[in-house]
Amino acid sequence: MEASAWWSPEEHARRRGYLLARGRIKAALRGWFEREGFLETECGALVVSPGNEAHLHAFESQFVAESGQSRTLYLHTSPEFAMKKLLAAGETRIFDFARVYRNREAGARHSPEFTMLEWYRTGASMADVMNDCAVIARTSAEAAGTRQLVWKGQVCDPFAEPEWLSLAEAFDRYAGIDLTLHLEDAAAFRQAALAAGIGIADGATWTDVFSAVLVTKIEPHLGMGRLTFLHRYPMSEAALSRPAPDDPRFAERFELYACGVELANGYRELTDANLMVTRQKAEMDLKEAVYGERYPLDPDFVAAVAAMPEASGVALGFDRLVMLASGASTINDVLWTPPVVAGELRS
Repeated sequence: MEASAWWSPEEHARRRGYLLARGRIKAALRGWFEREGFLETECGALVVSPGNEAHLHAFESQFVAESGQSRTLYLHTSPEFAMKKLLAAGETRIFDFARVYRNREAGARHSPEFTMLEWYRTGASMADVMNDCAVIARTSAEAAGTRQLVWKGQVCDPFAEPEWLSLAEAFDRYAGIDLTLHLEDAAAFRQAALAAGIGIADGATWTDVFSAVLVTKIEPHLGMGRLTFLHRYPMSEAALSRPAPDDPRFAERFELYACGVELANGYRELTDANLMVTRQKAEMDLKEAVYGERYPLDPDFVAAVAAMPEASGVALGFDRLVMLASGASTINDVLWTPPVVAGELRS
């Protein structure tokens, strides 16, 4: 037996404090959701479409019926599609500690199998679920017996007033780029990024440039000392959020950061099914161009989006939150049984 195996008594003893903190945090959050009038769901993991984001990669499987006929299914990358179907069915406040699966992901902050805490409020604004995020961060710290979130020497006080920072403000402050001037011109945007000292390959798309600036110049500054809500994403990065009512060039989408780590992604949900299909097809076209594959659209999900009420929702990386609240240095330290690939990739 290798001494580094997660199930060795020595390694388990080292990680056990983090795992106990995980249990306390989950119990505290479950209690908070129940006091808020939420119902806990248990969404199935096998789906006909794992999500339609270009850079998310799913695990594929084959369902074989007794007749011998087979059908391709996937492990979901998020419970989002299923939970929105439940909203269409009439549920109004729901949450799920969902086991989700993403291929091509491993590292200190990533695992191919992890827990996503996802929740939805019908009739709620984006500000409402942003407030949920702040409360959840504070509740998690308290359950872990601390007043701060920590990652790689950086500290975030979840009890302090959060910072609200738009993407335009962030690009100006940390990269010296006027984002609003480059919303439709990829070439000019690339030149602005190059001038800011960011290496951008020839032929990079607008989204490539956006992501490079975000990762290298902006994210390392977010959530330092206090939580940061990064919001008002450009419409090209809207995913399944709706356009901002005051400026359709931007979307009602946000991400939550602590200690430079992205913890959550939230939307005021898109209920225009036609627009949603247009976006998903464009994402799959990009996926096919970059990776040579595409995932099917889920027709039931399309119908559910057309039927669901107005709502806001959030997907939060529960393991990452536990990691920061418990002081763990890697996501594998807060997973009861780390995926086998984690050990293989270390060797």
